[in-house]
Amino acid sequence: MGRYVIRRLLQMVPVFIGATFLIFVMVYALGDPVAALSGDRAPDPATAAQIRRELHLDRPLWQQYLHYMGQIFSGDFGTTFDGQPVLDKMGTAFPVTLRLTAVAIVAEIVVGVTLGVLSGLRRGRLLDSGVLVLTLVVVSVPTFVSGYVLQYLLGVKWAWVSPAVALGAPLDELLLPGCVLALVSLAYVTRLTRTSIAENARADYVRTAVAKGLPRRRIVVRHLLRNSLIPVVTFIGADVGTLMGGAVVTERIFNVHGVGYELYQGIVRQNSPTVVGFVTVLVIVFLLATLIVDLLYAVLDPRIRYA
Repeated sequence: MGRYVIRRLLQMVPVFIGATFLIFVMVYALGDPVAALSGDRAPDPATAAQIRRELHLDRPLWQQYLHYMGQIFSGDFGTTFDGQPVLDKMGTAFPVTLRLTAVAIVAEIVVGVTLGVLSGLRRGRLLDSGVLVLTLVVVSVPTFVSGYVLQYLLGVKWAWVSPAVALGAPLDELLLPGCVLALVSLAYVTRLTRTSIAENARADYVRTAVAKGLPRRRIVVRHLLRNSLIPVVTFIGADVGTLMGGAVVTERIFNVHGVGYELYQGIVRQNSPTVVGFVTVLVIVFLLATLIVDLLYAVLDPRIRYA
């Protein structure tokens, strides 16, 4: 196991370098940070040249990237165009988005897996058909539509929850945005669990457990569910990075000042250091999530061993 972890960490290095280099190129090569910094009034050539020297933009692109990577490994993600360190923005934005993502992941696991198990055990019945139709509707509705509808009904019309999240982002106010963020993924988790349960319910080891006279609850929890969760864990692990980076719409609807909000502001204002810095951290989060998922395989299925 130890050698496998070391090998996976070494494999992440070229992936991290390639992903961050592509992000860096797309942000800095396809735009002009000096023009974005100056706004509508273009600076004179001498001032523009001085700004480029201070931001190291007068160097070739690969040298700019090496300088940026050197800053990252020293704990410096650069400074925004308004003079605020990017690391300070991360310190306020990432905890909020982590709490929002945690709410979404819990909703996916609790509601999605439960509905998937109930539907898979009753394949072809009324409950199964209802769950399939419901998940299809949820997948078909865009997040911005479901978000605005739930915000209006639950937050404005019925006043059950707060329609917007305060700056401190308390956990109770993140429940509705977290559920909205998780809706589409929850539908996929439900369908994955349902399909996996329905297929494994006809496996030989389940028939053997039934023939031994084991209680139905033990068969479902200890045997059937454990072997059926591998594709679900794979999806949820990959979904962690997707939810954190894809929370732009949800955070805009509910005024959540998290990663999505900062990325949106960075893109609109063409604040290149903010965009590159935040996306770099999201790449690290996604890589670590995939590593944890691979390690969980051996926990769920003892037959899986890593050389």
